[in-house]
Amino acid sequence: MYKLLKQEGTARRGEFVTNRGTVQTPAFMNVATCGAIKGAVSAEDLKDLGCQVMLSNTYHLHIRPGDEVVRDCGGLHKFSTWDGPILTDSGGFQVFSLSSLRKIEEEGVTFASHVDGKRIFMGPEESMRIQSNLGSTIAMAFDECVENPAQYSYSKQSCERTTRWLKRCKDEMNRLNSLENTINKEQMLFGINQGCTYNDLRINHMKEIAELDLSGYAIGGLAVGEPAEVMYDVIEHVEPFMPKEKIRYLMGVGTPANILNAVERGVDLFDCVMPSRNARHGHLFTSEGIININNKKYEYDMRPIDENCGCPVCQRYSRAYIRHLLKSQEMLSQRLLVMHNLWFYNHLMEDIRNALDNGNFAQFKKEKEEIYSRRI
Repeated sequence: MYKLLKQEGTARRGEFVTNRGTVQTPAFMNVATCGAIKGAVSAEDLKDLGCQVMLSNTYHLHIRPGDEVVRDCGGLHKFSTWDGPILTDSGGFQVFSLSSLRKIEEEGVTFASHVDGKRIFMGPEESMRIQSNLGSTIAMAFDECVENPAQYSYSKQSCERTTRWLKRCKDEMNRLNSLENTINKEQMLFGINQGCTYNDLRINHMKEIAELDLSGYAIGGLAVGEPAEVMYDVIEHVEPFMPKEKIRYLMGVGTPANILNAVERGVDLFDCVMPSRNARHGHLFTSEGIININNKKYEYDMRPIDENCGCPVCQRYSRAYIRHLLKSQEMLSQRLLVMHNLWFYNHLMEDIRNALDNGNFAQFKKEKEEIYSRRI
């Protein structure tokens, strides 16, 4: 259940109550695709880094180790030891990214596993059953992610199919949540708004799926190569038709500037692999801008990554040492770098919430947007 606490313009400060705890929003979900953050960061670490929600992927966990294995081990919470809310992506994005390996039909999609080439079928019911086996707090509906740009006629057909699939997802989740042996009988379902960059399709689709009275709603199919201003324009057109009493999630976004702009436009929830992926290559977010720790100028630099940062890494290690670890391909470098960037993102969201609480979000955004985007 979502509770709106305060609003500044369209920006929202709220709480999202789940059976695994209350999420303070706006919030950033830390992406643990296979049940762990790439970079040797554990569930215990996530707590220390300020994470509120962990996100894992249905497709990848279905492939390895298998959703039935996770179920028989007590569900993803017990399996990973993360006790906070978990959102599982439906697998739709991964399936549809296998464009040369899949066939779309009304019932669902047949595709080849990226691991061994085995033919797999996934439709709305299969995705819901997998996510029920995982026992996540929030399940995402199975949707069709079209390429961007896409023809208007195909985008329209895709929206219609995604709506039909969403209704099937809702029916199957209701059935699964009623079963005696279901791990999480209170599993929530989020619907996903699609429509490529066609605002009329986006608006009509949002109106349709809003009638289903789901636990939350996501905007999908963005941040896939379109200019940021196009993404912001889509959000501005869709937001007025998103239920005010439901949480709003922008999938796969993004940079700190993207997040600030999306919060300004009424988004509550985010996820992206950017902080962990960029960290593993030495690109680090700081209060002064983005640094590349690979640069030679940090060879003798005994300062922390960010002198204004409270993360465990900045409290102990120097830029010079972390650069040495990365250049030497030591595994510890990955862990330290990812921990720092996740801390930055999680505490950026805390700063945003504080600014909304204090009624000065507009000023905060104006001060920080350019700083967080610049390379130093």
